[in-house]
Amino acid sequence: MMKPKTSTHRRSAWFAAALVGGTALGACSPATNSTQQASPLQGPPVTDNHTPYTVCLAALAANPAQNRPTVAVGLIADKTGKRAYDSLNDSTELTQGASEMMISALFKTKQVNLAERLDPRVALAEQQLIEQKLIKKPARVVDVAPAHFLVLGALTELNYNIQSGGERLFIAGIGGSRRAAVINVGIDLRVVDVNSFGTVYVTSLQKQIVGVEHEAGVYRFFGDRFVEFDSGEVRNEPLQLGVRSVVELAVYQILTEGLGLPAQENEGCAPGGEYPEKTDQTQT
Repeated sequence: MMKPKTSTHRRSAWFAAALVGGTALGACSPATNSTQQASPLQGPPVTDNHTPYTVCLAALAANPAQNRPTVAVGLIADKTGKRAYDSLNDSTELTQGASEMMISALFKTKQVNLAERLDPRVALAEQQLIEQKLIKKPARVVDVAPAHFLVLGALTELNYNIQSGGERLFIAGIGGSRRAAVINVGIDLRVVDVNSFGTVYVTSLQKQIVGVEHEAGVYRFFGDRFVEFDSGEVRNEPLQLGVRSVVELAVYQILTEGLGLPAQENEGCAPGGEYPEKTDQTQT
């Protein structure tokens, strides 16, 4: 709805009053009072860390297996070599916790027994203390389940600027813009039969990740004053959630295509399809 026009003097006066009022309110805020304890800002509550493919794992978990194979997860390293450098940190671009994501995904399926092989240091130290008789336990203290299969692999791709572009239009100081960019992340995994050391299954998956930025602005002279107002929004698909997504779909493939479990009818549980739909049996 269009508002009635006001004079330049009235607009300038209103703008100046708004600035003075905002400054006055800021001076009275608790953050500027050293005798008051500031309350921490609380954002959204903690939630389960799901991806669109968690429903595929939940569908498998609806019928837990009785005779489960024992699966161990080895190191799934970041081999992209991509690092972020700035004045505050020097860190890797991708998560270093892909192995832990794999363990979590396998556990969600209720189709395998998990054998700890990623970090057995605590268990080995416990056994050593028992052997030195520093910890008293029954005579039978070692009952380590052998693993039938071992999952290994690596994060192998992180490609920037697969596609980018946007639009921008301003007329008489009023307008807006939109920009979008696409990157991708890839993973290569293999399943090794521990008895024969043979590789029995291999999967290679990639996920494209999208970011979008919207901006709108007004640039006007009110008399001899220049006023600028900007508003915008940036929404990025989380990069590490993309890693978790390819891990979860890879687990689904390993169990169905690799180990022969019945595949679900949900078409979204196959690479290249739309995201899987939740059903009454797969609500998470």
